[in-house]
Amino acid sequence: MPSRLSDAFRAHPVHLYPKHPDFNSLQELPDSYAWGLLDHELPNSSSAQSFGSSDNSVPVIDLTDPNALALIGHACKTWGVFQVTNHGISNNLLDDVESTARSLFSLPVHQKLKAARSPDGVSGYGHARISSFFPKLMWSEGYTIVGSPFEQFRQLWPQDHGKFCDIIEEYEREMKKLAVRLMWLMLGSLGISKEDVKWAGPKADFKDASGALQLNSYPACPDPNRAMGLAAHTDSTLLTILHQNNTSGLQVHREGTGWVTVPPLPSALIINVGDLLHILSNGSYPSVLHRAVVNRTQHRLSVAYLYGPPASEEISPFSKLLGPSQPPLYRPVTWSEYLGTKAKHFNMALSSVRLCSPQNGGILVAANDHKRLQAWPEN
Repeated sequence: MPSRLSDAFRAHPVHLYPKHPDFNSLQELPDSYAWGLLDHELPNSSSAQSFGSSDNSVPVIDLTDPNALALIGHACKTWGVFQVTNHGISNNLLDDVESTARSLFSLPVHQKLKAARSPDGVSGYGHARISSFFPKLMWSEGYTIVGSPFEQFRQLWPQDHGKFCDIIEEYEREMKKLAVRLMWLMLGSLGISKEDVKWAGPKADFKDASGALQLNSYPACPDPNRAMGLAAHTDSTLLTILHQNNTSGLQVHREGTGWVTVPPLPSALIINVGDLLHILSNGSYPSVLHRAVVNRTQHRLSVAYLYGPPASEEISPFSKLLGPSQPPLYRPVTWSEYLGTKAKHFNMALSSVRLCSPQNGGILVAANDHKRLQAWPEN
């Protein structure tokens, strides 16, 4: 997210808990982190569907499969999330970025706080911004990278920040290339051509698109059944590319099924449909509601690449997808404006840009909006 997108957050500063605990020193779950026994048991519990039955498993798609476009379209429509293999990102680079995240979160708290995110800022170390919408804290740490990490990494690692910067910058370059490839597959599965997307640029490479990197740490937790790693939310992106280490924790919500664990698969990456692709598809590709639960004995790491359009480009349902019986469900909105809306309204952001159109004397609403709200944890 370039600096102009940061303005969305400056208007909605988040003043979160000045104390950042050393999770490794906590032998019991503090009350401030105790969410109570909700429906977020560990991934291998009976209430969370896990990898096994294909009907209840997040699709896994080989990007070299000749049918990849159709498979991606089906996954976007029915799940809003899928895993990809043979995506072209080397295992060495995935290992390096995971090692960088591990090194960062292993630093003493006082050292990490040298790169703390400001209340109205985007980059740096701190709690998830969505924490302000919930009465309890989340058992996690985060670090957001926008643009070059050089200045902040120099605060964290005065001697050897260079090697960590190189890894992050290479990862961002490779993620952007993969995001472009995935965008055309996802749009192509909707019947959208390069001529339909003027903001993709003359070379159709989304040159002016925006991206940010989010590193997440979920330490082992003494009472995981009463803690939440990251509360349920959708991403304010076109798409998100997530790498997770070999510890389970990510869950997605599917209507009619409930919470489904996305298992770590060697070399696979997870692709989430974000709110802006939800809007572009006129609601036919739902942005996926997801969360992270924690583990009693294992430390989980994830790295998310958040991909969006040019900050000032108005995003609205593609005209090719509209007709007399398919009116636009959402008004035009820029990513910068939408980020501000999400910072202010959180789970009501999509609804706040939704258009209500009369149909048969009633109201036509986006198919997933009401179902989505029913799945949010109570404040």
